[in-house]
Amino acid sequence: MDFALQITQWYAANKRDLPWRNTRNPYFVWLSEIMLQQTRVAQAMPYYHAFVEAFPTVTDLANASEEQVLKLWQGLGYYSRARNLHQTAQKIAFELGGQFPETYQELLKLKGIGSYTAAAIASFCFNEPVAVVDGNVYRVLARFFAVETDIASSSAYKEFFALANELMLRENPGLFNQAIMEFGALQCVPQSPDCHVCPLASACLALAGKKVYQLPVKISKTKVQQKHFNYMVFEDEDHKTLLQKRSESGIWKQLYEFPLLETASAADEKLVFDWLKQSVYKEQIVALQEVTSEEISHRLTHRLLHVKFWKVKLSGHLVNAMSRQVALSLPTPIVIFNFMTRQWN
Repeated sequence: MDFALQITQWYAANKRDLPWRNTRNPYFVWLSEIMLQQTRVAQAMPYYHAFVEAFPTVTDLANASEEQVLKLWQGLGYYSRARNLHQTAQKIAFELGGQFPETYQELLKLKGIGSYTAAAIASFCFNEPVAVVDGNVYRVLARFFAVETDIASSSAYKEFFALANELMLRENPGLFNQAIMEFGALQCVPQSPDCHVCPLASACLALAGKKVYQLPVKISKTKVQQKHFNYMVFEDEDHKTLLQKRSESGIWKQLYEFPLLETASAADEKLVFDWLKQSVYKEQIVALQEVTSEEISHRLTHRLLHVKFWKVKLSGHLVNAMSRQVALSLPTPIVIFNFMTRQWN
């Protein structure tokens, strides 16, 4: 069986009409690929359109402030992608004359561009024969060839990259890469793939060996950390509140949030009040109210946050206070933005 021919024929008949597939402009391809990291197409699509409208060129993106970029990215998660996107746009616009590097190796030198993204841009835009390897590609190849290598292992990428490069259409690498990723996204899906209509079924070793659901092998070694976040929603006599920029490292770096009390377990009113009595606003506290009776669960990559919001009514005025309108305009974690829009609109 000609694997590449079967995959590309299937792609021609079944591919989705996605806006970044109708261009070879590396800016649009790069933008889409960064957004699609760890994110479903349906979720990324409105963000892609919003970014293209706000920043039609890489120079427009470079000239934006980081705060503008983070605000537009709000809700898409993995905010380091947005910060890297902005910094790389500035390098391309101001140091490389607005031109993207045209080779896989040169693209790898840009911040936030790893092997997968570099391969995607190089093959889609510049026809370089270099394979993309994402979760979909791992799954298709692991099943078709019955590869039992743990895809979370350090050696897996090199093995699958070599295999995909061997199978690739040298004359049209971009087409092959698009096809194998789409095949994994639509046909060879993680759960309940319809193998009866699969064009590769007759030669699929996982299907023959009844191992479709065992492949690819992925042994997770990362434990999910659980944290309890208690946010203080201050309100002074002018109905103004307080948000602070998160400066320490982490996925929410440079985003704004309410003053935070982090606890080992769910906090009660006494614990929160005792903490507030040590703050600079201790003499101004009029009332403390638990806004959310149940903790809100918010899942991050390797963390599960249990979030509560506490309304703290103050006499007098807050230092560095801001209106609700200003607060809503700032880039915040989506769990905070959702709270503000529910409570204030």
